[in-house]
Amino acid sequence: MTQNTLVQNPDTSWDNGSTRLCWKSLYQLGGVAALLAVFVFRRNLGPELMAFRGFGLFAVPEAMPVSASEWFALLQSNKLVGLALLNVCDLVEYALVGLLFLALCAALWRANRSIMLVATICGLAGIIVYFASNQAFAMLSLSAHYAAATSDAQRATFLAAGEALLAVNNPGALPQGTGIYASLFLVLFAGLMMSVVMLRSHVFSKITAVTGILANGFGLGYFIVLAFAPTILVLPFVLSAPFRVTWYFLIARKIIQLGSEK
Repeated sequence: MTQNTLVQNPDTSWDNGSTRLCWKSLYQLGGVAALLAVFVFRRNLGPELMAFRGFGLFAVPEAMPVSASEWFALLQSNKLVGLALLNVCDLVEYALVGLLFLALCAALWRANRSIMLVATICGLAGIIVYFASNQAFAMLSLSAHYAAATSDAQRATFLAAGEALLAVNNPGALPQGTGIYASLFLVLFAGLMMSVVMLRSHVFSKITAVTGILANGFGLGYFIVLAFAPTILVLPFVLSAPFRVTWYFLIARKIIQLGSEK
């Protein structure tokens, strides 16, 4: 009889004891991460900072740095602006999205295990790739070494190392490195798959699911625009942004509720 019960209810252990407590904690953590992502969801603060240039705020340069020497000069004059233009805030945003994906995996696991497994792996892989591709702190370190160099040979070495890093990812250049595009695609694709699972589940509302499909679908349009119309490259993110903010908020509200259930 025990065996038959287990066959009929294969997910019973999911709700038992300490395991259930772990999921509730994950829901609460994921909900807080989603709320924070509402405020720091913007992956690239460069355009915003460049817009403030006209108001004389933050000592933003006239144009985005491109070469290692230009990045070093900016980091030496204003570390905060330099790191922001090197997309250091993306590291926070991606970390929050990682927690969000884990909470969504737990919430939607019963709805479709195979898709949620693939989606979560894709999302976390994209986040790992981004962390490996972001050069903000590496460039900051090289900038400090460059400033402390005592010979032209040493400075040339650090400049060469900086150019090598920028070859992997240079926010001031277009196109950027492969890792940045791969990470963005994987995270958006993961979000799209999770939104489709939401649509077929009873955990999240249809509005949440459709909002997620629009947010991640418009985001994936970036790659089409990049290939065929780079002059309007910002358009997919402009279209995606309001849906993404709403999606994060709706997710946060629901998974915090799941974490509060007895």
